Amino acid sequence: MVTEEQIREYLSEYRDPLLKQGLVDAKVLKNIEIKGDNATISLKLGFPLGQYQEQLKKELTEYLNDKAPALNVELDISWRVDAHVHPAKVKAMPNVKNIIAVASGKGGVGKSTTSVNLALALKALGANVGILDADIYGPSMPIMLGMQGKNPETIDKKSILPITSHGLQSMSIGYLVKPEQAMVWRGPMASGALQQLINDTQWKDLDYLIIDLPPGTGDIQLTMAQKIPVTAAIVVTTPQDIALADARKAVTMFNKVSVPVLGVVENMAMHTCSNCGHEEHIFGQGGGDTLAKEIGVELLGSLPLSLNIREQTDAGEPTVAKEPQSEITQRYLDIAQRMTAKLSLEAKDFKASFPSISIENT
Repeated sequence: MVTEEQIREYLSEYRDPLLKQGLVDAKVLKNIEIKGDNATISLKLGFPLGQYQEQLKKELTEYLNDKAPALNVELDISWRVDAHVHPAKVKAMPNVKNIIAVASGKGGVGKSTTSVNLALALKALGANVGILDADIYGPSMPIMLGMQGKNPETIDKKSILPITSHGLQSMSIGYLVKPEQAMVWRGPMASGALQQLINDTQWKDLDYLIIDLPPGTGDIQLTMAQKIPVTAAIVVTTPQDIALADARKAVTMFNKVSVPVLGVVENMAMHTCSNCGHEEHIFGQGGGDTLAKEIGVELLGSLPLSLNIREQTDAGEPTVAKEPQSEITQRYLDIAQRMTAKLSLEAKDFKASFPSISIENT
């Protein structure tokens, strides 16, 4: 007869491809119940599973049947996103469990396009997601979400409601000013506007808030890292050496303010000719992988240089929303799951699960 200790050992040896460690070490094993030759195993993962839930169930069942052929295994696999600790010495935001900053040291690497498609990918996987456009000087989210010209509403004249598009809650300075209006502000004014924008928005029960940072390592980036409860960050780069050099600076900035970097996304990694199918690495090859190894993080994935991505985003229908079954969408889904699986292993913020308690003398 197979014992609970043996099953626990089997699960410790099973290396999940997303968590990159055993299920016991990842603390996703919740319960083992054995009755004769029948075993019910309960697992709860900390990131949205989507179709991976059935894949994990199938592969883990086959693995356990191979280890213990006489055992009838029933798997109960579920998921729930918890809040995780943040390094900033500020309170967690109400109704927002985790804030993930998407950064790049250099402009023009496709960071905003990556941000919006990753947010949509998380939504497609089942999470509640919001996106904040932190680029005060060059907001692009209203165009990418097809919401240009929309203005947020307010209920109490103190806070504003996010604008919803493709199932995403979104906020941008671009919703509050005319499209042609330039924000001619100094750094402190832009930083203050950003803080007000994020804190005065009435986000609704978000598992993840994706923040699309402007390029560089200036005032806005430091404001986000020090005065906003950012949980973690990812860095977007292209394979070329110039972009990689600036991406290293972004990683260095996050390290200085103790924000964990979940990984690197390599954008525009390869172009496939639409006429002949020839593949060419226009901006170089393997740069994202080299950077990830250098800074000791995971290469979350590589994305192609694609005309469709550009056309669909410009039209306000990003690829994940426009072509949910496409190969490119699958890449975004894979990156989103790898990113959030990595985050699920970070320390949890249990204070977010409890109400604040005050004691008054009467």
